[in-house]
Amino acid sequence: MEDLVGRAGCVLVHGGSESVDRLGKELGRPPEFYTTPSGVVSRRCEPAHLATVVLALAGEVQTSLVAALGRRGVRAVGLSGVDGRLVLARRRSNVRAVRDGRVVRLADDLSGTVETVDASLLRGLLGLGIVPVVGPPAVTSEGTVVNVDADLIAARVAGALGAETLLLLTNVPGLLREPSDRTSVVPRVRREELPGAIERAGGRMKKKLHAAGEALEAGVGRVVIAASDRAHPIAAALAGDGTEIR
Repeated sequence: MEDLVGRAGCVLVHGGSESVDRLGKELGRPPEFYTTPSGVVSRRCEPAHLATVVLALAGEVQTSLVAALGRRGVRAVGLSGVDGRLVLARRRSNVRAVRDGRVVRLADDLSGTVETVDASLLRGLLGLGIVPVVGPPAVTSEGTVVNVDADLIAARVAGALGAETLLLLTNVPGLLREPSDRTSVVPRVRREELPGAIERAGGRMKKKLHAAGEALEAGVGRVVIAASDRAHPIAAALAGDGTEIR
């Protein structure tokens, strides 16, 4: 995170699955995941779990990030997508999961898809020299709070601001040819190769590649998927460490 010090025009978008899972277990609300018919693994988000997401992400994770930036001399402000209606979303009305070989509908799921990001709010903070720290949840036009994917928020934020680069930092060093081999990083993926890469990818990497595609579609120049668990991860990713998608 020290890479952010002195870097102008930075927006930090965060998730925090580990914090959500840990808090959920402490509160007696262990996480539940499901696989969609297309093979994407998603977090089950019924009302009690959404409350855990809000406590963990808009509370613990975001506050910790803002405090850590402050200790490094960076002025930062934490915003969930609900604040100022920063991230407007549409609630998913037909969430489907594969269970025991059957496709079932999850009627009480409070997850959503990002529709718009208020770039003017972010530009206002950036103009004051403040780093916006943004994370789920989001809000619908009717005022319903919904959980949304942090990578897709990042893609929409990058597109709304006309960003040069979107960095997606994760627990692997990039898109891997062999999931069990951390040295098998695919260094570059062309835009026309993305559909095939998404089809071959597993788990959370599918969502990151989807987010990369949305960012490119919105005009972002390049997306880099790289490791967060190394020294100076942002500088390393900007220098080309990881998988670059143009």
